[in-house]
Amino acid sequence: MRPAAHQQIDTLIHARWIIPVVPEGRVYENCSLAVDKGRIVALVPDSEAAGRFSAREEIHLQQHALLPGLVNTHTHAAMSLLRGFADDRPLMEWLEQHIWPAERKWVDPGFVADGTRLAIAEMLRSGTTTFSDQYFFPESTAEVAREAGIRVQVAFPVIDAPTPWSRNGEDALQKGLALRDNYRSHERIGVVFAPHAPYTVGDATLEKISVYAAEAQIPVQMHLHETAAEVDRAVAATGVRPTERLHRLGLLSPQTLCVHMTATNDRDIELLRESGAHVAHCPRSNLKLAAGFCPVADLLDHGINVALGTDGAASNNSLDLFTETGTAALLAKAVSGRADALPAHRALAMATINGARALGIEHETGSLEPGKSADLAAVDLGGLEQQPLHDPVSQLVYTGSGHNVSDVWVAGRPLLRQRNLQSLNETDVILRTRYWRDRIAGEIS
Repeated sequence: MRPAAHQQIDTLIHARWIIPVVPEGRVYENCSLAVDKGRIVALVPDSEAAGRFSAREEIHLQQHALLPGLVNTHTHAAMSLLRGFADDRPLMEWLEQHIWPAERKWVDPGFVADGTRLAIAEMLRSGTTTFSDQYFFPESTAEVAREAGIRVQVAFPVIDAPTPWSRNGEDALQKGLALRDNYRSHERIGVVFAPHAPYTVGDATLEKISVYAAEAQIPVQMHLHETAAEVDRAVAATGVRPTERLHRLGLLSPQTLCVHMTATNDRDIELLRESGAHVAHCPRSNLKLAAGFCPVADLLDHGINVALGTDGAASNNSLDLFTETGTAALLAKAVSGRADALPAHRALAMATINGARALGIEHETGSLEPGKSADLAAVDLGGLEQQPLHDPVSQLVYTGSGHNVSDVWVAGRPLLRQRNLQSLNETDVILRTRYWRDRIAGEIS
């Protein structure tokens, strides 16, 4: 009998552990992931892989965990150039007296492009393959992401006041919709609405966004309930809590991503559950700005999808989503008083498949399933700090760091090989960053 022909594929990755995330709780040992034309073909035991596939490239990760690339659901990437600029201040003082004045002075397309390159480089080196970004000059963000090869959801900011990018909310909507048209068919870049916050966008603009979003099925991302003081001011001004207001305006839906949600009551949670809206949890930013605690365990218990975001590097100061995941797991335990409130597997799901669901791209990324894009991260678990290794998922969440990420692929394309960036020039990124540091510090004009 003639032996069966091998299937020709682009890449075969052999790993000590493969963590698919879906199905939940599974860890496969000594298995292989087959990738062809940017998509996952199969996940099979090493012994079976040799008989089924003939690959143009084989990669052996003998002490690594291979997992889906992480999904950062909320960033302000260009603000990486303001990392450490105004630390240790309360949220509104930080915004009104430091960040907003600096943005008015410095933010332009060049600032956004250079800051986004720095952010993408940091995210790739820490295992993130998808990020959702909300910042000015989103055209620059989209172009840099396109060049770098990373997956991005560009959430264009809508504010009913002049900004460095737009004259008012209507101007922002027109510019953002034009940007969406430009990238309508792009496989890695999506463009969505980002009304900034309830206190910066009026009802008329929100109603327009609600209509556009419903008619064209466009996702919406919004800062919401970031602090108790914000909610109190909203109630004093409008008579209702922000979640209730968005519900009445038709803006709470399965397409809505609510960022922060640190100040919630039972009615807020019920509205989120009923609407199918998602939550982006940014624990380190919330902790640093003393903004409050998102009740993650309670939200998850009510069936609400909770994902993770780093926020911007000006308020974090890291874009390492592994560190964010560990912080989220520990904080959930402390807030709920339950050691089992957020187990390691569920925390990792928040950083992967939950994030993909929150962005509406779970069909494309977030787990290692045949047919999905080969968005992958390989983490070296052979180091001293990971020993002894009883449970690779536990190690990823509780001792994990982006510094252990060795390789990253997006749609099968290697963007990080053995810690070396492939689509960005690290030296150039650092030089551009130093230029902005010196300029902001007044050392150059």
